[in-house]
Order: sequence, then C-alpha cells, then structure tokens
Amino acid sequence: MSSHTARTTRYSTRRLRKRPVVKQASTRRQNDGNANTQNTDNEDDSSSKPCHMRYNLRKRQPEGSTSPYTGGRSHSLSESCAPAKRRRKSSTRSVAPYLKGCLVGAHYLQQDLPDEVLLKIFSYLLEFDLCRIACVCKRFRIIANDTELWKDIYQDVFEYDFPLMHPEPRVFRFVQPHENEYENPWKESFKHLYKGIHVRTGFQEMYMDHSRGRRLRGRDMTCFETIEQAYSFVDAEEIESPLILVHSGLYQGEYLFVDTNVSIIGAAPGNVIDHVVIERESESTVMFVEGAKEAYLGYVTLRFSPDITSTVPHHKHYALEVTENCSPVVDHLRIRSSSVVGAAVCVSGSGADPVIKHCKIKDCENVGLYVTDYAQGSYEDNEISGNALAGIWVKNHANPIMRRNHIHHGRDVGIFTFDNGLGYFEANDIHNNRIAGFEVKAGANPTVVRCEIHHGQTGGVYVHENGRGQFIENKIHSNNFAGVWITSNSDPTIRKNEIYNGHQGGVYIFGEGRGLIEHNNIYGNALAGIQIRTNSNPIVRHNKIHHGQHGGIYVHEKGQGLIEENEVYSNTLAGVWITTGSTPVLRKNRIHSGKQVGVYFYDNGHGVLEDNDIFNHLYSGSSDKVSWRTGSNPLIRKNKIWGGQNGGILVYNSGLGMIECNEIFDNAMAGVWIKTDSNPVLRHNKIHDGRDGGICIFNGGKGILEENDIFRNAQAGVLISTNSHPVLRRNRIFDGNAAGVEITNNATATLEGNKVFNNKFGGLCLASGVNPKQKDNVISGNHNMVQRAVSRGQCLYKISSYTSFPMHDFYRCRTCNTTERNAICVNCIKSCHAGHEVEFIRHDRFFCDCGAGTLNNQCQLQGEPTQDTDTLYDSAAPMETHTLRVN
Repeated sequence: MSSHTARTTRYSTRRLRKRPVVKQASTRRQNDGNANTQNTDNEDDSSSKPCHMRYNLRKRQPEGSTSPYTGGRSHSLSESCAPAKRRRKSSTRSVAPYLKGCLVGAHYLQQDLPDEVLLKIFSYLLEFDLCRIACVCKRFRIIANDTELWKDIYQDVFEYDFPLMHPEPRVFRFVQPHENEYENPWKESFKHLYKGIHVRTGFQEMYMDHSRGRRLRGRDMTCFETIEQAYSFVDAEEIESPLILVHSGLYQGEYLFVDTNVSIIGAAPGNVIDHVVIERESESTVMFVEGAKEAYLGYVTLRFSPDITSTVPHHKHYALEVTENCSPVVDHLRIRSSSVVGAAVCVSGSGADPVIKHCKIKDCENVGLYVTDYAQGSYEDNEISGNALAGIWVKNHANPIMRRNHIHHGRDVGIFTFDNGLGYFEANDIHNNRIAGFEVKAGANPTVVRCEIHHGQTGGVYVHENGRGQFIENKIHSNNFAGVWITSNSDPTIRKNEIYNGHQGGVYIFGEGRGLIEHNNIYGNALAGIQIRTNSNPIVRHNKIHHGQHGGIYVHEKGQGLIEENEVYSNTLAGVWITTGSTPVLRKNRIHSGKQVGVYFYDNGHGVLEDNDIFNHLYSGSSDKVSWRTGSNPLIRKNKIWGGQNGGILVYNSGLGMIECNEIFDNAMAGVWIKTDSNPVLRHNKIHDGRDGGICIFNGGKGILEENDIFRNAQAGVLISTNSHPVLRRNRIFDGNAAGVEITNNATATLEGNKVFNNKFGGLCLASGVNPKQKDNVISGNHNMVQRAVSRGQCLYKISSYTSFPMHDFYRCRTCNTTERNAICVNCIKSCHAGHEVEFIRHDRFFCDCGAGTLNNQCQLQGEPTQDTDTLYDSAAPMETHTLRVN
C-alpha cells in the first residue's frame, strides 16, 4: 500500500470516529443558545457579549472594495494579527500548472487557503491535534488559538458557560471571557482542568474509544458512569491531586465516603448546582473522614431524603458530614435535608476544620448547620434560611469562625450556641427568624462582632442559663421583643452596639442576670432602654440611652446594678425609675432633657444616687429632677441637680432618704420639696439660685435639715406650711430675695443653731398662731422690705408681684365682696378701701389682690392691672408624675 493510500485510510478512520463527537458538539452548541449564567454569583446576562476578539481572519473585502496589494483580495481588519504573505515576483509564466507533488499542497495550505476554510478544518480536530498543528507555522498557530474554536471544544468537554480556572489546589473560580488577564481563557481553563476524571452518563465515546479499549487520539481523558467508579479509580491509581468532574444528572444512591485529597466539582451549563444533584435515602449523602485534609467539593446539590416508611434510624445521618481530623473545602453547594431529626450539615470531632463557603442551606426540616464536639472550621458567605429548627447550632466546645453569612426566615432561632459552645461570628445578617436571632445557653461563650440582628419575631439576642458571650459593635434593631435578653445567672458582655427601634425594650435583664453593658447606643425603643429586675445585678456604664418612647433605665422588683457614667436623655418618661425594693447604684451619670422626671424612686425603691449631673428636664406633668415616695429610702449624694422646669427634689407620700452634699440650683420651682408625711435627712447641701424657694415643706412633711447652705433663692429659703414639723439645725440661710424662714398655716418647727442673714423680706417670718421651738439661732442683718414698704405707704404688690408672697397682715373687704382667696394689704385698706367694711384675717404670706388689679375697684397705689392669679398661700405644689399611670 502506498503512503498516500495509508494516510487516506487513517484520516477516514479518524473522521468516522469523530462523527458522533461532531454531532454532539453541534447539538451542544445549539442547546447552549439559551443557557443560563454559570452560577449564582455570575447572574449578569453576559452570554450575549463577545468573548476575546478572535484573531482577524483574512476575509474578503465587501463588494466594491479592493486592495491594491492583493489584486482585489482584502486583508484582515488587523493585518498584524496574521503574518503577511510574501508578494511573489512577477513572472511571464504561471508556476502552479508546472509544479507537482506535496510542494504545491503545502504552499497552498500555508499561504493561499482562506482562513475561513482553515478554521472550519481545525474545528474537526481535538485539543491535542490543535496543539500539534499550532507548531507547523505562525499562521496555523494564530488560527489554532482562536477563542471561539477553543470555546466550542471546551463546552463540549466540560459544559461550562464560562471558563473555570483552577490556579491552585482547592481553588476554582469562573472568569468572564472578556474580562481577564488570559489571552485565550478557554484554552487556559482547558489546561487547568485537563487531568480531571469525568463522570458523565452516556457520553463515554466523547472521552474514550471503548470499542478498542483505549483513549482517543488527540484526547487523553477518562470518563465513568458513576461517581463511585471515578472515586475508586483515582483511589486505586494514587493520582496526585485528583480532580473528578461530575456532569449534569441526578446521582442517586452513590456512596461517597471521602478519605483522600480528591477534588469533586460539578460540571454543567447554566447554574451548575441546578443540574448536578447527588441524593441518598440512607446514611449521609457525602461524608469526609480522616485523610481528606486537602479535599474539595463544589458546585453540586446535595440532598438527604430518607424514606419515611423506613425503620432505619437516621438522626445521625446528614446531607453533608465532616468528621474528625479532616479539613475539606466545600464551595457553592445547595444542601437540603428532609429528615425531621438531625441536621443538613454536621461538622463534629476534634480536628474537623472545614471551609464551607457560598453554600445555600435552605428549607430543611431540621437544623441547617450543626457544629459540635470540639470541631472548628471557617463558614463564610453562606445563605441559611427557611429551616424548621435553628439555622446554626454550635455545641460542646465547638469553636467555628462564621463570617458574612445570611441567616434568615427560620422557623426557630437563627443561631443557637449551647452546652459550652464557642465560636466567632462576624458581619452576619440575621433577621426574620421566628424566635431570637441569636441564643446563648448553658455555658456557651460565643463572640459576635459587627453582625446585624433585626426584625426577629421575638427578641434579638437571648442569653440565659449561665450563658456568656461577647457582643461587640452589632446593630440590633426592629425586633418584636427586647433587643437583648439576659437572665438566669448569665453574664455576657454587650459593648459598642447600636440597639434601637425595638417594639419593646432595648436591653432586658431579669431572673438574676448579670452582664457588662457598656459603650452602647440605645435609642428609639418602645419600652425602657435598659430594664433591670428580679435580683439582677449588671454593670451598666458609658452608654447613651435616649429618645425612648418610654423611660431610660427601669430598675424594679429588687433589681440591683452599678449604673455609671451613662448619658440618659430625651426620653418620654422618667430618665431612671427605681421601684419595688430595688437598690442600684447610680454614679457619674448625666441625666437630662427628659420630658418627665429625671430620677424617680417609688414603692420602696432604694439605692445610691451619687456624683450625677441631673438637669434640664422639660415640663410635662411632673418634671422634678429627682423624686421618691411610698417608703423609698435612697441615698442622694454629691449630685448636681439643676436647670429644671419644675423642682429639684421631691419627697412625698412617706418617702425617706438621705440627701447630702448635693448642689441644687437654677430650678424653676423649689429646690427641695418635702410633703405628705415624708421624713428625709438633708445634710451639707448647697441649695441656691432657684427661681422659687429653696426648701418647701408642707402637708405634714417632716425631715431633718442640717448644715445646709441655702442662698440666693427667689422665694423663702425655707418654707414650712400646713401641719409640717421639720427640724432645722446649723443651716445657713442667706442672701434670699424673700424671707429666710417662713412658717405658716398651722405648721411648726424646731430651729437650732441656724444662721439667717441678709434676706430681703426678713429672717424669720411667722404666721398667726405659729410658735416654733428655737434655740441658739442667729438671725441678723436681714432687710425688712415689707415693713419699709408699709411705712412708705406703698402697696405690697409693688415689692412682690404675683409670684412672691411677703408675710404681713392679711385683710379682706366685705364692701367689695372679697373672699378668703383674696388678700388686701394694710396700705390698700387705708387708701383704696377707706370707709369700707373691712376685717383683719391673719398675719400670713400673700400678695395684694388690690394692687394686682383683680378686684372691682382700681388700686390707687398701683399702676396697670394684671391677670388674676388668686392669692397662693404656699409655694406652687408639685404635680405627681404620669409615669405610673402610663406604665
């Protein structure tokens, strides 16, 4: 047989062998026209965009255009991409008809055959043949490297819509054909994946010549029908860094027990994980065990679907199981388990340290991800949602690292750490779970950093039964219950979080809970920013608690706690409530600008209020800076209480307490009120520059006032009224704009060793019938402006107006039909009511209604009339807080 005949026979054989492949390729290209993008991370519709620009073939010019260099044949648009043909020297005779043999064929093939024809010829070659033919000449090399040519071959072999790069072990990534650093990304991906073992049912003839029991010429690949066959092959052959490519299909009943460093990856068009499904009904679908240190599994769907009629227990069977002493990479999986027990993914045992990333664990009938028994691992960028039980369980000293996961719409808790579980959780988005977003129980101690925990159907974070944990720089908001719950001897650290817009409270500590709550920004919650109750004893410091729709801090039912250096402001109700046997310590806080009372003790609330700055509460009902009642007995020490739109301190309804070393100033009403059988002790305070009186004691109030400085107040330094009986010892009452001490309305007092001086309306002013006990008092240097005004014939309203109440003789005029609510000074009786029937009522504190212009006749000693306010015998009485009524 001649060499020409033998060569023709081989070519015919190869063409016959490749005819099925060509048919598959044609079918494959036809079916891929509407393929989806490669995976969920490449969802942009880029399939219609051009890939790498093909080299510019030497095509003919459009009609009517010619080239002066080729005699009417056009060059490529980019002539430099293909070697220019050498121009032949002109000759008087034609060369081709006289040349014989292969010289003519080679010359024509390399120089004259159009590029389109060569490209069509090359499209029938396999990858090895293309690489060989590229070595023939420069022109062949350029054409053989055409990106579309390699794309067609690549998609026939691997099925991917985009090139998949495998630059290093256990790293796979898709690239956009037109946005990468490779000259031909399809050919480059071919190099990366070429040694892979294929699992593709019904396509063996594309990879091997099974009729002859050998590989195809031009292709060196191996293909099997099942994953188990492929895995057994790579295990037996001991291939270095083996790669198994699992093509489109449903693989049921495969037993995948991975104990080698094999990489298994799905291979399919469109979204790969939609087309490659591995499913089992008994035992775990895929299990990694010791020996799989460098294994990889990616781009497949795993399903565990046990037969509900089976009697085989499957509570320890999972869709994916990672056991001790192995560390596979699990990437871009969709994982689902329909078992009502166990979990979809279980990582357990010492040395279990997988990397699980970009996976979807959704709609399972049990737990999504279960990490236990000292296991670790890195879990990143996963979506865990819609599971019947917890999205994630971490138990028994397991210590995973979880970052940027999306855990949402679970039918139970989002993340549950318990039984001494640990873990580091960073930048996770946890929301819309039916129970708490994050639960910590039974000695668990996770670290949760920069997560967003929100829109939970109950609470945000729930720490109970000796739970611990560190919650740092998280956003906890918009939960139906409290943002953070701490109870039953739990002791977490809550630092630098934003806790806001909760439908109930911000932080709720109860049932002997503890914890360190510091540097948080707590605002806009429907109930108290921080609530402490039932013997709980946290440390609360350096927080901002503001703009709550309720109160700031609420301590009740024997709550305790150290509350220091917080800023509590602009809350709708009390800044701080302390009630029902509670005994917290509040130090160095700034409590201000609230719409009601600053600090409110009631119903036997106790505690220490020390070194706080309490100021500028707005007028709304009762806005005393500090008030207490009904048996409350706090210690109020070294505070600044100032700038309020009502009084400074209010003690009423049998309240007790020690008030010492405070500075109380610039309040709109009395600096201290004591009323209704209350009996506090005031010692070493400075009460000054009030816009009303200094201390007002009335309605049966008592108390011991010792060694206080009371000065520069607009009304009486101390007003004692209505059956009250305090004890005043060694106080200094001076520089007041009214009287030093006034006692009226059946009240009495014990005055011992006091110094009363330089007050405008006198030192000690006593109403009719008042007879206090006095001993060793020094009352001197006071300015009796009342007597001076009387002696000058002035109306006393001239020196008092209707906001001040000098003590003097109080008359009424029967002729003018005045009532006991109207008072007329002695000079108006003599002048304005001369000849009228008048009567003396008593010596008491009042302002003159005649001078105020509130009577029918006009005062002859005064100017324009003013609005009728009625005479008030006492300093304006405080109004009780609305806190209890709202609560």
